[in-house]
Amino acid sequence: MNANAPIAIAEAQQPAQETRRPAQEARPGMPPFVPKSLPWNVIYVISSIVLGITQGLGLNLVTANLTGLQASFGATATEMAWLPTVYFATNMTGTIVMFKIRSQFGMRRFAELGIIVYALIVLAHLFVHDLQSAIWVRAIMGIAAAPLSTLAFFYMLEWLPPAKKMSIGLCFGMLGSSLSLPLARVISPDLLALGDWQGLYMVEAGLALVSLAIVFLVPLVPPPRAKVFDKDDLVSLPLMAAGFAAMAIVLGMGRVYWWLEAPWIGVLLAIGIGSLVSFCLVELHRKNPIIDLRWLFSRDMLIFAGSLIVLRLLLSEQSVGVFGLFTVLNLQNDQLIGLFGLVGVATFAATAGLSMVMKPNRVPIFHLIALVLIAIAAWMDSQSTVLSRPEQFYISQALIGIATGLFLPPAMLHGFLRALARGPQYILSFLTVFLTTQSLGGLLGSAIFGTFVTVREQFHSNVIAQGITLLDPLVAQRVQAYGGAYARVLTDPAQRDAKGLALLGQSASQQANVLAYNDLFLLIFAATLVAIAVLLTHLALAALSKSAAPLQAQPA
Repeated sequence: MNANAPIAIAEAQQPAQETRRPAQEARPGMPPFVPKSLPWNVIYVISSIVLGITQGLGLNLVTANLTGLQASFGATATEMAWLPTVYFATNMTGTIVMFKIRSQFGMRRFAELGIIVYALIVLAHLFVHDLQSAIWVRAIMGIAAAPLSTLAFFYMLEWLPPAKKMSIGLCFGMLGSSLSLPLARVISPDLLALGDWQGLYMVEAGLALVSLAIVFLVPLVPPPRAKVFDKDDLVSLPLMAAGFAAMAIVLGMGRVYWWLEAPWIGVLLAIGIGSLVSFCLVELHRKNPIIDLRWLFSRDMLIFAGSLIVLRLLLSEQSVGVFGLFTVLNLQNDQLIGLFGLVGVATFAATAGLSMVMKPNRVPIFHLIALVLIAIAAWMDSQSTVLSRPEQFYISQALIGIATGLFLPPAMLHGFLRALARGPQYILSFLTVFLTTQSLGGLLGSAIFGTFVTVREQFHSNVIAQGITLLDPLVAQRVQAYGGAYARVLTDPAQRDAKGLALLGQSASQQANVLAYNDLFLLIFAATLVAIAVLLTHLALAALSKSAAPLQAQPA
């Protein structure tokens, strides 16, 4: 996922109202578009994908291997959850700050310094041997990775004529980061086998150095500069950073430590809310605010932001639902290579197809198709059992991959055109909205759905436990069968029965977890149906309003 697309396109693409001008004409301050040769076009495409994959793997390689890294750091699962959380806590603010730095000091300096810092942070990972140091490095990396996604878009836009930037450029500009999630799962087993956690970081370091070479060797047309920093940023930016970081930590760690059990979660939540409220008060009284809150809280933008959050929550069916179910079923990444390879192919196919047909007036149709695909996938996954294996999820997860490809580019196009219609100064406001809905939306989905699974697992465990009694002949037979596995090492029948009873308890716990995830899939299915109904109602009302407008325009 890439939140910098509207920024990159705004600086490399003429406004939508000017698309009828000749392709060679550029907006003021930008040099005219000059077509490049085929070899250079290929170089720019490869550069964009490499930069996007580098940024995406920086997060997904760690997220996909928390269990494997746990032994390397000698940490608990709760402690390991801090690694992806602190990355999100700093990445949102880092992206906004990096945009302002790029706008004021120029693309070349931004690119070179940004990638050098990123490469140094990645190399620092190779010398980290304890969890506390790794957490600090991940937090800094959240800021250092911000230039990569922006540069990935600029390289994809560089070779495209203005008429194609809003279709091919918007879709393929985020292809690298979209493919990084399945790619991380595919390559992780071999990397861990080669060098444990250092194998993961060696790949990150290698990609960072390749990205550094790309920035120095492959030129970009610099966008015009503008003065975007002022003294009020010294107040606004710290408040925004504190608010976003606190909310990210609460959403990322609240379920792990449990919401009402750790007092510091409530304290951090109060700090986050207070910081964001103070930030809003400061922004409302600024002459040049980072976020135009009055526009943000308009009816259209609230509907747009709400739809982004809902779709982001529903897409958690894969990241929270299926991945969590695989953990319960004790499936490792090396058993999931085929599944994630298929997801990557489906995402690429959806991106390629969308780039050829995407237009602003078709955005609701693409979102409707995405919702239908999510509903079908959630219903199929709700039939899971303890015997389910990756092959049973091929179709459903391919549908989720297609839905992801159909959701992000049209949503970004829709919001970008709304912001650009009001003026380029609204682009940063839209960027903040998109970042918040996607990053915090993903954390919110993990928090809500993860909590739901925990509650439902307790319910199913209680129900199953009530039916487990040694007075039941079937239960006694199952205990003896489980205990029989220890017949060669345990001669005491009582010890064998105790082992058999323990294995039966583990089996019951696994069954309760599978049932809880089935409940989650059914919840997502029902929520998706509601979202489809709301979207259809909105489209019907819009059509009625459009048809009634000519009648109202006629004289009495």
